Amino acid sequence: MREENDCCHKTKERTPKEYRDLISRLNRIEGQVRGIRGMVEKDVYCTEILVQVAAVNAALNSFNKVLLANHIRTCVAEDIRQGKEETIDELVTVLQKLMK
Repeated sequence: MREENDCCHKTKERTPKEYRDLISRLNRIEGQVRGIRGMVEKDVYCTEILVQVAAVNAALNSFNKVLLANHIRTCVAEDIRQGKEETIDELVTVLQKLMK
């Protein structure tokens, strides 16, 4: 994990396994979205498209859960151990945005 701020942007070094898992999930989501586009282009009935959109939303929510859990276990835990209390405020803000 890198501690520096590069022009006010934090970065996170992920393990190869974490990286592969996140990219794999995003690739599946991207494929689902392309599938929805294809359905629209083929004039598929609305309810069928809506079901697929719900599946994409569920996949994105699952991605968020994995990413958030990894973030708490690594970045947040490390910052708290280092006494960086502002990380808690950052986490609360992110959780509020996710719950909208």
